[in-house]
Amino acid sequence: MPVGLAVDGANRPDLTMVRATIESIPVERPEPTEDEPQGLCLDNGYNYAEPKEIVEEFGFTVHVPKDTDEAQAVKRRARHKARRWVVERSHSWLNRFRGVLIRWCKKPENYVAMLHFAFAIITYRCAGLSG
Repeated sequence: MPVGLAVDGANRPDLTMVRATIESIPVERPEPTEDEPQGLCLDNGYNYAEPKEIVEEFGFTVHVPKDTDEAQAVKRRARHKARRWVVERSHSWLNRFRGVLIRWCKKPENYVAMLHFAFAIITYRCAGLSG
């Protein structure tokens, strides 16, 4: 499960970090094709032209439904229902780590290391290796 990670201040809008987050994905992903498009689910905070252009530049099918008609059109175009619960579940798992939920680290490098450590533990648990 490749996870892209970009850290910025809490007072910054998410849409400013789209490019940095996508570029930080550590694993080379396969080229999207018409038979197998790659979708990216985003919420209404990304419903602007600039983030959509950046996401499409990387070859993703954008899922930012703002109303039911647009949501149905995106669903038909992508042929699969957007799975936002995966993102929400992952955020819930991250919030179980006190060092991530409450940022105690002053330096961004230390906080990024804590996030990577939390992702490693979550991946290890999901792989079923803990017994």
